[in-house]
Amino acid sequence: MNTVLEIDSLKKYYGKPGNQTKALNGITLQVMEGEFLGIMGSSGSGKSTLLNCIATVIQPSSGRIVMRGTQIQSLKGKKLAQYRGRAIGYLFQNFELIDNLTGRENIMLPMSLHNVPDKESRDRLTRLASYLEITDVLDKFPSQMSGGQKQRVAAARALIMDPGIILADEPTGALDSKNAKTLMKKLAGLNEEENATILMVTHDSNAASYCKRILFIQDGQIFHELRRDIPDETRPEFYERILKVMSQLGGGSANVL
Repeated sequence: MNTVLEIDSLKKYYGKPGNQTKALNGITLQVMEGEFLGIMGSSGSGKSTLLNCIATVIQPSSGRIVMRGTQIQSLKGKKLAQYRGRAIGYLFQNFELIDNLTGRENIMLPMSLHNVPDKESRDRLTRLASYLEITDVLDKFPSQMSGGQKQRVAAARALIMDPGIILADEPTGALDSKNAKTLMKKLAGLNEEENATILMVTHDSNAASYCKRILFIQDGQIFHELRRDIPDETRPEFYERILKVMSQLGGGSANVL
């Protein structure tokens, strides 16, 4: 199995020496091709900072982020744009759809920006829209969609360029339990059927139970790991193991989806 993403001794400090906040304090991890990896931790643990460093939204203080052999901190100009547009797909908690564009236009925007041929664009859109069950909202504006529809449109936009890795930042955070379950089933299906590589940050034990492996972060460091590799372990059983770890962090969820 190939390594998609490698993070080595990653640190992100805010503030001046003597009065610093250590958002990330030496994170080291690997994400393998076809993996569905969850990053969990309480609010302020550093999990979203980690995702934003990978997405080049913020620059780390030190350490390395290597995507398929390329150290991303060295990327500039067109190569950085290619990385952001093609190597990663970003799924936000609050959808981040453009209000005056239809669902179709929102999804197709990355294809237009990167000059993907029209036929290929249409074929990808048709396949994703069918799988995510959003064909009937493609010509609607975000204001005409439910929260679940918005997030599935946003998921299609994140997937449309067939990125090497999908970065999902609290993707169920703005959804009710029914829509959260639908979205997580779709993401898990993409991982199983399409071998999509997914790195998901979440504080929700329900959502995390769809992952194959979970890293728990506390105070900017990884302190525990769970793998869903026990023979015949069901998702509810994995969920119970997640809850036990989260209880040490003072967090968790009440009901399994």
